[in-house]
Amino acid sequence: MKNNCNVLARFGRRSSRKVWALVFLICPVFLSGCGVYSFTGTNLSPDIKTFSVLNFTMGTAGGPSDLPQRVTEDLKEYFQRNTSLVSQPGGGDLVLEGSITGYDVTPAAPTANDQAGLNRLNVTVQVRYTNAKDETKNFDQSFTYYADFPQDQTLNQNEARLLPTIRENLVQQIFNKSAADW
Repeated sequence: MKNNCNVLARFGRRSSRKVWALVFLICPVFLSGCGVYSFTGTNLSPDIKTFSVLNFTMGTAGGPSDLPQRVTEDLKEYFQRNTSLVSQPGGGDLVLEGSITGYDVTPAAPTANDQAGLNRLNVTVQVRYTNAKDETKNFDQSFTYYADFPQDQTLNQNEARLLPTIRENLVQQIFNKSAADW
């Protein structure tokens, strides 16, 4: 019995030494990282302090008239929640501006009798992003997101339910491209 206890004690000491050695080897990898990192997932240079989201416009027919303003406000709020940047009306280190360029309902999920089983609301936003500190990060890109609704219902019946999800996903795509550099 005594031999078994000694074997277990020696095994425990060896294991703890191995664990500590592993911790000391791995810690520098996590601490060094590549570039600037924050726990919100942004990859912004520390010299970037401010951002501006200029009022989006409606560049297409259809859709609620307040959609551009809601996208503008959603973007501002998302940047404020997920970065330490300060919002300013114009001339920020990062500037986002854009236009709603698509608001379309298309058939989706065809059925056996050539009718749509679902309808799809597509919203497209054209965004111009300017990074005053690093012009290589600038882009002018289109972002699209959609949500489906039953074929036997109208867009008016579903629009208020679908648009918050569409806006949220568009804002995440724009944020990921601009601040997270994905």
